[in-house]
Amino acid sequence: MRIHFTGIAGAGMSAAAVMMRGAGHQVSGSDEDVFPPISTYVEGLGFPFFRRFDAANLPADLDILVLGTSAKLGGEANPEVAAARARGIKVTTFPELVGEATAGRVNTVVAGSFGKSTCAALMAHVLRQAGVDAGWMVGAISPSLPDTGHWGAAAQVVLEGDEYIVSAADRRSKFVLYHPRDVLLTSLVHDHVNVFPTFADYQAPFRELLRLLPADGLLTARAHPAIRAIAGEAASRIVWYDTDRCDGWWADAVAFGETTRFDLVRPDGGRIALATTLLGAHNIENIVGVSAYLLERGLVAEAQLAAAVASFAGIRRRLDRLTSGSAIPVIEGFGSSYEKARSAIEALLLHYPHRPLVVVFEPHTFSWRSADALSWYDTVFEGVSRVLMLPPPTHGAASHHQSSQADILARTAAAGVDVRGVSGAEETTRALSALQGDEVVLLLSSGPLFGLPDSLPPVFDRLYGDAAAA
Repeated sequence: MRIHFTGIAGAGMSAAAVMMRGAGHQVSGSDEDVFPPISTYVEGLGFPFFRRFDAANLPADLDILVLGTSAKLGGEANPEVAAARARGIKVTTFPELVGEATAGRVNTVVAGSFGKSTCAALMAHVLRQAGVDAGWMVGAISPSLPDTGHWGAAAQVVLEGDEYIVSAADRRSKFVLYHPRDVLLTSLVHDHVNVFPTFADYQAPFRELLRLLPADGLLTARAHPAIRAIAGEAASRIVWYDTDRCDGWWADAVAFGETTRFDLVRPDGGRIALATTLLGAHNIENIVGVSAYLLERGLVAEAQLAAAVASFAGIRRRLDRLTSGSAIPVIEGFGSSYEKARSAIEALLLHYPHRPLVVVFEPHTFSWRSADALSWYDTVFEGVSRVLMLPPPTHGAASHHQSSQADILARTAAAGVDVRGVSGAEETTRALSALQGDEVVLLLSSGPLFGLPDSLPPVFDRLYGDAAAA
């Protein structure tokens, strides 16, 4: 079949496109106003990629048009969608497409409020290193994987499962379409307040996901009260994990450093020595969860697991060090929710305990921009020395109660945070050009950050490099 993806630079969309190409289909895609690293990644995939929406982009023999859910795509008003409808071409979404394509496979859905991209990528990497040609769909770029999507010849498929809705017209969560045999559930904290106003609303799709597990399935879940409260929905066997001692798999003797080492403790008390270069306590938690699942299912041997964990390079935008010669490191984190932002901040406070942390923050997602989530700013920057606050974007603002930059600055300052509003890349760079030399800078957003991840590192390498220090 010929499949065209409108909104191809969405993380899930591009992964689904690569999967479909691997399954033997011809694919193409289009997108607008996209930014690195995903735009650069899609450009290098080797299939037609158009940088504007136009009915002329659709192949004459097109079978399916896959429409992304981002507000900037314009929905049914998008010219490609209108043309496809007029031609009688099937219009669908990527979770529907992936769910239909993998219905006959042995699917492991990695779900949770945070940690799912890292866990899905790590699981795919470990299986690949162990010689298992599993399929995967990961909503982020990992240097340890050749692509974000892979069809695979083995029965197993690893699918990052997003709880966000399929589309404005289809209020189902994406992950309920993925026919799970097993689930790895990493976390459960209130997120996406624009579509799940209450925590009960947010829990509901996770309950539905667990009810889909068959009796011979496996739920591997973090031993957290919110998850324990819904785990009874699953008819499958349940295995627990945590970083603290629990009735399952857990981490002991953790020694943080450039290479962090710890013991993975089995339910029977046995120990497996593991090492990782990933930063932060949250990544120990991710490793424990993935390890518990793979070893419980007998998909890899302990030695294979240890070697693959040690070689895993993480995923882009999750605490990547962007500078090479600067005495002040610039590190990029992914801050699409409170928990993700907080885990990135805590990781840097843990690894750089004696250095002031400067955060450049962009309130990009609907939740960070929503007046209903302003309370997040009361505590998210605890321990941070200084915050530079970029303005929130305006796409989709009419769909929720949007806060202004002034609202966000006032709430953050009221929490006792040293915060300053900045309007763009040039002003931000100027503000960061007179640091003392002992700071650590964290770029934190799920958005483009005005291109700072690309433009700022060479400035820092010049200003704060060894030659500049001398």
